[in-house]
Amino acid sequence: MKIRVSVPEVWDNVELAAEPEWTVERVKYEALATTTGRTPDGAAFEVKFRGAKVLDESATLAKLGVPDNAALIVLRIKREPVR
Repeated sequence: MKIRVSVPEVWDNVELAAEPEWTVERVKYEALATTTGRTPDGAAFEVKFRGAKVLDESATLAKLGVPDNAALIVLRIKREPVR
């Protein structure tokens, strides 16, 4: 399955070829690694699906009901205001 992940931290989007068995945590890691080019600090970020924060990042995409071509967002937990 393909999923689209937005990473506003770096103003980028990535399309991932994921498996339904992937955890939300893995999706977050893959998206951050792809968009930033470095090993991410996943604990500083959260994932949103359909506008809601995913509370259990150990849940699989299948368990959450994430369909093919779905969009997820990876956001920094504590966002800095822009001055």
